[in-house]
Amino acid sequence: MLSLPVLRWGRPYESLDVDEVVHFATGEPIARVGRANGGLIHRDMRKAQRARGALTAIPIDALIEIAARAGELYTDGTVEMGDGSQTPAEFVRAQSASTGLPEHMCRANMKKNAFVLAEMRNILTSLTRGLDLEVLTRGHGQERGVPISFQVQSPVLGLVLPSNSPGVHTLWLPIIPMQIGLVLKPGPQEPWTPFRMANALFAAGVPREAISIYPGEGDVGAAVLDSCTRSLIFGGQPTVDRYRGNPRVQAHGPGFSKIVLGDDEVDNWERHLDLMVESVALNSGRGCINASGIWASRHTEAIARAVAERLAAITPKPPDDPEAPLAAFTVPGMADAISQSIDADLAAPGSRDLTAELRGGGRVAEAGRGAYLLPTAVHCDSPDAPIASKEYMFPFVTVVRCPESEMIRRMGPTLVCTAITSNAELQRKLIDAVHIDRLNLGPVPTTRLNWMQPHEGNIVDFLFRARAFQTADIAV
Repeated sequence: MLSLPVLRWGRPYESLDVDEVVHFATGEPIARVGRANGGLIHRDMRKAQRARGALTAIPIDALIEIAARAGELYTDGTVEMGDGSQTPAEFVRAQSASTGLPEHMCRANMKKNAFVLAEMRNILTSLTRGLDLEVLTRGHGQERGVPISFQVQSPVLGLVLPSNSPGVHTLWLPIIPMQIGLVLKPGPQEPWTPFRMANALFAAGVPREAISIYPGEGDVGAAVLDSCTRSLIFGGQPTVDRYRGNPRVQAHGPGFSKIVLGDDEVDNWERHLDLMVESVALNSGRGCINASGIWASRHTEAIARAVAERLAAITPKPPDDPEAPLAAFTVPGMADAISQSIDADLAAPGSRDLTAELRGGGRVAEAGRGAYLLPTAVHCDSPDAPIASKEYMFPFVTVVRCPESEMIRRMGPTLVCTAITSNAELQRKLIDAVHIDRLNLGPVPTTRLNWMQPHEGNIVDFLFRARAFQTADIAV
């Protein structure tokens, strides 16, 4: 069993307090992880500027090459992990055992992370809109003969990471190549990716003082957010609401991603059934990019029933099954609590759980200490149904009947919107809708991302401030 220490600017720190990471079903210990505390983080952040200094000493071009080598080590190498080492197969088994995610989904998320590291130059070019990357190092330069300046807003980026989906780590992988340090607070069930990625980066040539990892409880996450000038946090809607308007914190929560069928295409809905099911069920529905709503003005009951029939056929399989479609909920009682919340909303008029009708009831499947939530498709007569605005971390979708003229106004915040329509007027309104973050015009599953574009908010805009700049040798 591995012991993973706190990493204070890359140096192991043996904490007196230790937490165990356990198998979601059996409770068997998998690893011991040192526990940090808020005071430790506040002390260490006095040295945060050293992380930036160590990275700016290495050209961005070299850091991009280092990232590519780290990606190869992360995917294929045996990597140092605490008091031992870990092969890729051991990593996948450990991650699956603690998060409940099937092993093949863990491997798929490894490939996503490796792709981002391998394509770092193209991704940074896209994120910076073609900026000469040396401007990020110098803080100023020229573009088309015009002086420009990008001022870094923090020497490090703090991250309070979740346990539910290893795919979120793609969001912070560009940080080191941008010469900004990392302060990571791992999710309690998913320390694996932060530690493995950090050690792969160290082995590839990143200075150890550029990365800190602080496992721990809620006070640790609070200390990261309090002591870092720029931070990302992942959580539920209350977390997003708590940090809304805070320029220091970028909060990532539920996506409320949706598929919209325009009146000109809704009669052809059967052509898009595979797209709808993939958007709902891929990666066990755990991502904010999974569709939680399908909106149309008619045929909604038929659409909901067809989706329900496909989802009702999805059942749990062992985590090592190469076709396992569902991830388990690892916190005891969580699956039951979510199911009860869904049932409470279904008690209101105007909504029906069609998957429950097909299965004959029941939504929770026990799995030792953990449990699975079975995929659920609900039909809503209108957006007024309480459940029409809900999202959960499993294959869950509401099919909502709504006039096309009211859809954009009533659909609410939407991370990814796939709009299946050729109606130029509707497309224009969708393009102009400020509550839609990522827009797919045409039959593109919500889960298919172009990694050359920001996933949710441009991290460059968050970490660097464009400002006026000139020197005495430039005529005014």
